[in-house]
Amino acid sequence: MSVFMDLNIIAIADKAKLQSTIETAAHLGYSTVAINYVVEGQQKKQLIPKPQPVAELFEKFPIVQGKSRPIKVLNRLTVVVTDASHFRLANAYKDFDILAVFPKTEKLFHAACMTYDVDIICIAATEKQPFHCKRSPVNGAIERGVHFEISYTAAIRDSTMKKYTIANAIHLMTTCKGKNVIVASGAEAPLEMRGPYDIANLGLVFGLSEGDAKAAVSTNCRSVVLHGETRATALGIIHTMKRPQPPSEQPEEETPAAKKAKTETD
Repeated sequence: MSVFMDLNIIAIADKAKLQSTIETAAHLGYSTVAINYVVEGQQKKQLIPKPQPVAELFEKFPIVQGKSRPIKVLNRLTVVVTDASHFRLANAYKDFDILAVFPKTEKLFHAACMTYDVDIICIAATEKQPFHCKRSPVNGAIERGVHFEISYTAAIRDSTMKKYTIANAIHLMTTCKGKNVIVASGAEAPLEMRGPYDIANLGLVFGLSEGDAKAAVSTNCRSVVLHGETRATALGIIHTMKRPQPPSEQPEEETPAAKKAKTETD
């Protein structure tokens, strides 16, 4: 059975409303959610928020529908980047389980794909994508294990934004061929949440295949979480290659013991 995740529930000051949104996610069958703290990069001196300890959200976490375990809650940070100076070294974001970036220019999108140490790159939903997602940086991000996120709440709120969301999503799918894509809510209230199977169907509208659409709310999200864990612990798969020794450094072949004994007696 698939494990569904919504990695974008917006952090709000109203704790009761946030709790209600998480409870709704559990009722809809999401096993994991991420509370998303968004930092606008307009000012040079960014104030990185301190995430609320997850343990303080509930005395008893809601049980996931159809499962026998409580919902898992993660903390996520999204940095909106309009200038290269807005993104810092990953150590500045160490309090968060997942790190996302929302680049606003093509140059920053390229940097995010190729060099930024992040887990998610966000695609515009409330406006027309201001640049083309070129294949080279997109493939670079895919090779590094970075995922692209499309959020659907804007499409629920406004018909114009719905057009932007669908158009931007289709443009991305044309470039990435459905690889490394996640679909999340970006919800600020319980009524903005939708069930995972509804979102998988929405993925078809975005240009995803049936398998990729389901992966966008399940296995791909799991990959994002694992990528965040790897980034945070600075651990990963290290490929090593034994350096060939020059002929002068090659160890002499060891003489078999029986032959060695015979030589010595001679």
